Amino acid sequence: MSEYSEDDVQREVTELEQKSVTAARIFDLRRIIGGLFVIYGIIVTIAGLTVSDANLHKAQGVNINLWTGLGMLALGIFFLAWLWLRPLAVPVPELPAEEEPPASE
Repeated sequence: MSEYSEDDVQREVTELEQKSVTAARIFDLRRIIGGLFVIYGIIVTIAGLTVSDANLHKAQGVNINLWTGLGMLALGIFFLAWLWLRPLAVPVPELPAEEEPPASE
């Protein structure tokens, strides 16, 4: 059985913290929700732009696919802009007591 030195343990903890921060950024819900709304918004907007006169008449002249698609696009862009403007804060690992820098006066 091998013994770990304190430096080995600290290095592994630092590596795990970095992986955790990367995973949190990748799986941020704002990215997932924003991306899905943009993709579906594009699809629904295209469906609204290519609507037939018969389908438009059935909806009493309201192009619901176009308006819904534009709304979905706006919401998706909002989520992605929010992600870009306010990224996740990276937690700063605390130093062990013996490694803290001396207080300057």
